[in-house]
Amino acid sequence: MQAPAIGLESSTQRLYLAPELGGAITAWDWKSPEGWTPIFRPWDGKSEDRYTMACFPLVPWSNRITQGGFEQHGVFHPVAPNRAGEPYPIHGDGWLQAWSVTEQGMNRIRLALESHRHGGNPYDYMASQSVTLLPNGIAIELMAMHLGDEALPYGLGLHPYFVRNEETLLLAKTGGVWLAGADPIPIRHTTDFPPTWDYNRPAPLSGPPIDNCFTGWDGHATITYPDRRFAVTMTMSDCKGYSLMYRPPGEPYFCYEPITQPIDAFHMPGRPGLVELTRGSSTVLRVKFEFETLDGAAQSGLPAR
Repeated sequence: MQAPAIGLESSTQRLYLAPELGGAITAWDWKSPEGWTPIFRPWDGKSEDRYTMACFPLVPWSNRITQGGFEQHGVFHPVAPNRAGEPYPIHGDGWLQAWSVTEQGMNRIRLALESHRHGGNPYDYMASQSVTLLPNGIAIELMAMHLGDEALPYGLGLHPYFVRNEETLLLAKTGGVWLAGADPIPIRHTTDFPPTWDYNRPAPLSGPPIDNCFTGWDGHATITYPDRRFAVTMTMSDCKGYSLMYRPPGEPYFCYEPITQPIDAFHMPGRPGLVELTRGSSTVLRVKFEFETLDGAAQSGLPAR
């Protein structure tokens, strides 16, 4: 298929988006001495499945909602499954809709979406996604404004797919993780990480599947590529302590998602990370992805400072 694509380019990086495909980023590449190399896994240019994109926005909630929906101030709001093969509604609905371009400059693109109860869910909102090209990376700001008369809980996130190989290392300081049963829904929290799940020190991305929410995250994650002599640091300002990792065995990519709330927060005591919005109020997620070349520090998996 051919989807209209827009882009931002500099002498050292290039980034492309497909507004009509959920406001998704389709590629983000860095120009190394050897040539263009992907940082996000690039889209194949054919599939409409957002899970084949490089990164897409999660709005008006991230992760999964169980029990067919949620209750708000005594009223039950049904939310239907929205992805084939997935028993729970997942990642909101912004990723399923076409966004429009409201601003395009040399270093910045802004997309917007106005959504009214998409797929029968209870949300009426306006969202914007601004992508800015920095000298050494990109900054993404995702905003949601509630348009409905009844207050509802909101959460936000991004779903970046980072390339990886056997040498790639991840450093992400966290305090614990929610464990799951037969599906990814949390059943027990632990501070005792399973083998190969602890990334408080740089570690490779091999091991069994991970599709879990980590807690106590400090808002920083560094992915180091010793073979390519560079590292990428993701920084989430105003981090609420939650991140989601998706590590599929044998694939040349993994996801480390900056999110505002844990999986199924709608049914957790206190609804951690969710923000109740009234008409006209908004919530914002800000994330930076910055790359740098490595010197001898690459031996430790840490970027040069």
